[in-house]
Amino acid sequence: MEEKIAIQGIEGSFHHQVAREYFGLDVLVEECMSFGEVVKSLTTGQSQKAVMAIENSIAGSILPNYALIDENNLKIIGEHYIPIQMNLMAVPGRKIEDIKKVFSHPMALLQCKEFFSNYPHIRLVEDADTASVAKRISENNSQHSAAVASQTAAELFGLEILASGIHTIKSNTTRFLVLSATEENRSRQISPNKASIKFVMESRHGSLVSALNILRDFNLDMTKIQSVPVIEMPWKYAFFIDVIFDEPERFVRAMEILEVMTEELKILGTYQNGLEALASVPASASVAKK
Repeated sequence: MEEKIAIQGIEGSFHHQVAREYFGLDVLVEECMSFGEVVKSLTTGQSQKAVMAIENSIAGSILPNYALIDENNLKIIGEHYIPIQMNLMAVPGRKIEDIKKVFSHPMALLQCKEFFSNYPHIRLVEDADTASVAKRISENNSQHSAAVASQTAAELFGLEILASGIHTIKSNTTRFLVLSATEENRSRQISPNKASIKFVMESRHGSLVSALNILRDFNLDMTKIQSVPVIEMPWKYAFFIDVIFDEPERFVRAMEILEVMTEELKILGTYQNGLEALASVPASASVAKK
C-alpha cells in the first residue's frame, strides 16, 4: 500500500509543498482541515506520516501543536524548513491592471500589504486559506480576481504568477515537523544529529539550570527551548527542548542522567537537522509557508 502523508490544508497549501519537497513530488496526501484532524488521521492509521508546522522565525511557536504531539505520543522523525515566498497569481493572460480583488488568508495579505499599497485599485479580501482561494479562482476562471499563494498552488491549479516574492519581510522562515505514530526505521536517516525532548522539573530553586548544565556538559547544542504550562498542575511548566549533537552516544548518556534528575522525561524524536538542508537551497528558490 502506498504511504499517505497527512497535511493541514488542501493540495497546493504550504504544508503540501513541504510534503512534496520532503517525500517527493508524487507524494500521496491526506487533506485535513485542522491540526487535530492531522493527528487523528495519523493515530487511526488513515495516514502513515504527517507534516505539521511548529514555529515561524517571526511569529514564534505554535504552542497547541506541542501539546498535540505530546498528548498523542507522536514521534518526530524529521523536520523541514521553508523560506516564505508569497506570490500573486491569476488565470493565464491577466495583468495586474486587470485585477480588482485579491483573496487570501489574512496573514498572507498582511505580509504583502506594502506591495499592494502600490496598487490602490485592488481590493484585498480575507479568505479561509491560500490554496483553496487559488483553486476557486482557477475553477471559476475568474477574470478580475487573483490569489496570494505558493508557487505549488499556481502549478497545481494552472494559474500564472503575476508577481513573485511580494512579501515585505524576506527572511521569514517556517519550520515543519515530520511525524509518525510509531518509531520508524532509520533507512532515511543513517545518523540522526538532532533531537527533541520534553521534561518536567521538580519545583525547586535552580532545577532548570542544573538540567541545562547537563546538556552543556555533554556538548549538546540547544537550539530551542519552549515552556508550556502543565494544565493539571497550576504554575508548573513542561520544557520542550531541541538539541543538536555530533556524537549520538553523548546524547544517550545525557538522557540517562536527565531521566534521574527530572520528574518526567520524554524523547519526542531523533532525526536529521533540517537547517543543513535549508542551507543548500539557493536563495532564489520559490518556497513558501501556509
